[in-house]
Amino acid sequence: MRAEREKLKRLAREAGFDLAGVARAEALTKARERLIEWLGRGYHGEMAWMAREPEKRSDPRLLFPGAKTVLSVALNYYTPHEHPASDDAGKDSRYAWGDDYHEVVKEKLVGLLESIKAEFPGAGGKACVDTAPILEKAWAAAAGLGWIGKHTNLITREMGSWVFLGELILDIEADSYDESAEDHCGTCTACIEACPTGAITEPYVVDSNLCISYATIEHRGEELPEEVNGRLEGWLYGCDICQDVCPWNRFERPTEEKQFEPRKNETVLPFNEILAMTPESYSARFRGSAIKRAKLPDLKRNARQLIKDKEKDERKV
Repeated sequence: MRAEREKLKRLAREAGFDLAGVARAEALTKARERLIEWLGRGYHGEMAWMAREPEKRSDPRLLFPGAKTVLSVALNYYTPHEHPASDDAGKDSRYAWGDDYHEVVKEKLVGLLESIKAEFPGAGGKACVDTAPILEKAWAAAAGLGWIGKHTNLITREMGSWVFLGELILDIEADSYDESAEDHCGTCTACIEACPTGAITEPYVVDSNLCISYATIEHRGEELPEEVNGRLEGWLYGCDICQDVCPWNRFERPTEEKQFEPRKNETVLPFNEILAMTPESYSARFRGSAIKRAKLPDLKRNARQLIKDKEKDERKV
């Protein structure tokens, strides 16, 4: 049984996704080689799971036996809000303002899979959102959704880079497949020049050990990495600088997904609120939020460092 490519994409749009593309389920050899080289440099930092099963990450047939097609989808999460200037609060990355995207995207993917099964009886598949061992950005590029920019985020011509990605690995063939996207970064180096820690060590390569987003979310310990201390630029959780300066994000448009609107209308978190939190209040405050990716001790560490940075800047004046 073959599934019509355009019908798969139409079903994806009906499920609430903004973009969809179809790629043949096969090994992405070049993407695997880049991953292995990146891991060899130690650029994954403490994210040990990134080093597990690189073959499976690049070959969906190892993740879902019988796989023939990868249906990649993108969901716009941009909301037209800004970070207010504040000396007493830290900035949150835009992706974490609303409800946890893992749950939002997964729910839509599960619904999409059911629609595909109804349309193509006997079809089966596996829904993947971020936590599955799959190279999401590489598959999105292979399916024509966009290209991986010099900051290593996926960029779409339609909406820029403010998109969440997901995949359905299907055991049915498509009647045709989309062509991979072309790179449209050109000679632009805005993201490289704007990164305050030099984490984009060369075009298309990010050293997580130098990345503010990695340091404030994934790094565990009482102190932030020395390379990041004093250069947080006010970020408490994550960092959007490389996306904020990307010229392609002039095509951003507000998402239609209300679950991505900022919770409590907040795009920053007060330091005193974070430092006063108990494990119980932390769990209650961030239930269903991606911010729980950073543990409470790490959020408090980030807040303390931002307070130190502020006091240091005041002494310079």
